[in-house]
Amino acid sequence: THMSRTKIAKATETKSDRVKRLLSRKSGADLAALQDATGWQSHSVRAALSTLRKAGYTIEKTEPKVEGGAVVYRLTASPDGL
Repeated sequence: THMSRTKIAKATETKSDRVKRLLSRKSGADLAALQDATGWQSHSVRAALSTLRKAGYTIEKTEPKVEGGAVVYRLTASPDGL
């Protein structure tokens, strides 16, 4: 059935896939959103960002527009050119 295929697709998405998907959005993602999506602590999310950079991804870091706001990260280039 269609419903079970959807569940399977979501179950096979790794936490790293989730991070990449969130970073690929036009709006990007802040640390809190990445933590919520993965269940990781902030240092683990930062390590994942570092690992992506080392793998050839370009991650743009946008400083907050307002004081006390969140830094936003966005994937702007991948090693395979996507």
